[in-house]
Amino acid sequence: MPDAIKGQCLCGETTITIENGDSFKNQILFHCWDCKQTSGSAFSTNILAPVKDTGIEGPVKEFKVKAASGNTVTRVFCGNCGSAISHRSVAFGESAAIQTGNFRYFADKPVAAELFTKDRWTGLAAVEGAAQLNTA
Repeated sequence: MPDAIKGQCLCGETTITIENGDSFKNQILFHCWDCKQTSGSAFSTNILAPVKDTGIEGPVKEFKVKAASGNTVTRVFCGNCGSAISHRSVAFGESAAIQTGNFRYFADKPVAAELFTKDRWTGLAAVEGAAQLNTA
């Protein structure tokens, strides 16, 4: 039976639990501009986890922004340290994009796909073997 995995923000006050989390064997790079800005880097690393299997506890805040697609994206972050936790959009259906940098579990998990590759920084090569998609 799959086990839950647990992660936390930088300050440790916000925790994330994903039931059946060890069933996630890879992750996704998002190259969209919103993800770059919330991660403070050239991309963000994520999984798409069912909302029903994801628990987030702590002093979280939400920020809603209209993405380039026209969809509203709700970004969840720690209200204390500002760590990005997740984001939700109608594009993800019943799932949420959970930032994998908050979990040590994902340190050795390969990248299966890259999204919004049209916005990938020119100095970054495509991840070998990962699916390359211009949009979500």
